[in-house]
Amino acid sequence: MTQPVGDTCVLALDVGGTKLAAALVGPSGEIVRSVRTATPVGAGPAALFDLVLALLRDVAGYSTVCGIGVGCGGPMVWPAGLVSPLNIPDFRDFPLRAALAEVYPGIPVRLHNDAVCVAVAEHWAGAGAGSHNVLGMVVSTGVGGGLVLDGRLVVGATGNAGHIGHVVVDPSGPVCACGGLGCLEAIASGPSLVRWAWEQGWQPVLAEGELADARRLAADAVVGVPVAVAAFARAGWALGVAIASAVAVTDVEIVSIGGGVAQVGPLLFDPLAASYARHARLGFSARPRVVPAALGQDAGLVGAAALVLAGNRYWTAD
Repeated sequence: MTQPVGDTCVLALDVGGTKLAAALVGPSGEIVRSVRTATPVGAGPAALFDLVLALLRDVAGYSTVCGIGVGCGGPMVWPAGLVSPLNIPDFRDFPLRAALAEVYPGIPVRLHNDAVCVAVAEHWAGAGAGSHNVLGMVVSTGVGGGLVLDGRLVVGATGNAGHIGHVVVDPSGPVCACGGLGCLEAIASGPSLVRWAWEQGWQPVLAEGELADARRLAADAVVGVPVAVAAFARAGWALGVAIASAVAVTDVEIVSIGGGVAQVGPLLFDPLAASYARHARLGFSARPRVVPAALGQDAGLVGAAALVLAGNRYWTAD
């Protein structure tokens, strides 16, 4: 039987287009227990929410928790927590915050964009710890971001500040899921990388049961398959353009990038650095460091927990 671990822990939930993750997080951001599963497609909102609850119960065990923090793909109506993630069609105007509050009465439930949670985590306990101005990003099924300026999370008029995935990097570029043209997400997200690679003639050799997805494309890039290398180089170029534009507006000290696509390492970060150096030509905009998220795949969970554990810096809605 799982033993209680105290009443200062938080349940954290990360709702993304590729995976659902839940964790019990300690008061300093340490992951006590965690679980992950693939995000189902076509299950319907009720079944998807039931899966979320099952994950939370799994990691909670018999522990007493002091709150629930949630990171979810956007867009959303904030702070009400009506979520409509572009990459999770089963949730459309789904009242995720209210639904969780009904199941877990008497404790705070705080919800933000999943990329905002990565920014929070990296500022609180990751690569941006000690810095006052941080841009955090997720490059995965979608591309998003969050801003911490002067030591506090910036939410904007609707809670969507920092949504760098929809900065336009190529006005004549591909159509984005949001309906725009040439958004960063339409070039650098995992599905966009795969789509472009297919169009350029990518022919992966798949093992039985293996998918021709961004993970497979990354594996091909690592062994030097030219079209796969070119796909990540193109994404890195687009990221450099978008980050240079964002830094010119925000004057941050550090840019931290997490998410599944970022795990490919230098194949993405080397062309990103070259693109950033080409476009960030002012002294202050050339100064920030652009680095992989120090907390890796746990960043979203740690940031979601920080909405409760360090809410004086990262939560302004209640």
